[in-house]
Amino acid sequence: MIIDKHVHTPYCPHGSTDSFELYIEQALSLHYSEISFTEHAPLPKNFVDPAPDKDSAMDISNLASYLQELTNLKSYYRNALKINIGLEIDYIEGFEHETKEFLNEYGPYLDDSILSVHFLKNKDSYFCMDFSEEEFDRMIGHFGSLEQIYNTYFATLYKSINSDLGPFKPKRLGHITLVEKFKHRFPHAIGIDHYVIPLLDEIAKKGYELDYNGAGFVKPLCKDSYPPSHIALEAFKRKIPLHYGSDAHSAKGLAQGYNRLEKATLND
Repeated sequence: MIIDKHVHTPYCPHGSTDSFELYIEQALSLHYSEISFTEHAPLPKNFVDPAPDKDSAMDISNLASYLQELTNLKSYYRNALKINIGLEIDYIEGFEHETKEFLNEYGPYLDDSILSVHFLKNKDSYFCMDFSEEEFDRMIGHFGSLEQIYNTYFATLYKSINSDLGPFKPKRLGHITLVEKFKHRFPHAIGIDHYVIPLLDEIAKKGYELDYNGAGFVKPLCKDSYPPSHIALEAFKRKIPLHYGSDAHSAKGLAQGYNRLEKATLND
């Protein structure tokens, strides 16, 4: 039985139009016992989406419908599949107050949530780190070097862990090595361990959990999980709970990467 705690929905602007029912029936066919729908939460009102297509997250006008639809489905399928109502919350440096206010308002309606970093700040500009390899290449020019992007990404992860986002702040961190999405085109000389091992110590100390994300396996310039398996094992040694996330953006993406993970590390 598979427990998948990171799944997107028809409410995702950069995903598919597959219905909730299609996701759920596919999940049942794959012998899922539990699924968390964690759509990208609406971005703060005064934050301008830096993604070239302006499609990073659900619009706030759709949030009530999203929550209601999932509430109905949770009840309808209650005897077949445990469905968690969730959101993937963006940690955006400089927008902590707005994020805390959002979580205070909508956190009570959630069963599950993820805190992720997709956006990096450089001077007064923000960049969507995982949009495309072309955008990542452009970022290197703005940041000055690949190393500076890595430095900024991991510094932002530390800030996300230590930020005050209120009582409904997510306890699970999303795809903590997402900066490696294009690593086969932009290889980093030092390597990821230099950054991640100290981060794991901070995660363990603060009591956070990890999204063990299979989506990177299907990304042609990554071909690895987020985090890689040897990092998952290091997290496991530190007693950090890891939860599988397909990060599916279509029904056919469910269970992606699951059979290639270090399953002994999974908390579920």
